[in-house]
Amino acid sequence: MRRRGPSLLRVAAVAGTATAVSGHVSNKQEEKAEAKAAQQQAQAQPVAAPVAAAPAEDDQMAKLTELGELHAKGILTDEEFSAAKAKVLGI
Repeated sequence: MRRRGPSLLRVAAVAGTATAVSGHVSNKQEEKAEAKAAQQQAQAQPVAAPVAAAPAEDDQMAKLTELGELHAKGILTDEEFSAAKAKVLGI
């Protein structure tokens, strides 16, 4: 007696292939969903406002004060102090 229809081995092979393909598609969909969620989360985070830089005048004054202190302590000569001061002031 011969059975009609596909053999049990063929049915198992087709079912196994279908399961593998289905699992692959499902994994790809999950990866896409995770990537999209991460992108949305990154876009939703507030951007920190840039910190305003200290005005150039304050920076110049700090450098000049430091140079003056070094000169007063005798670490800088008159010539070194004058050259450094001119450089800070852009003269």
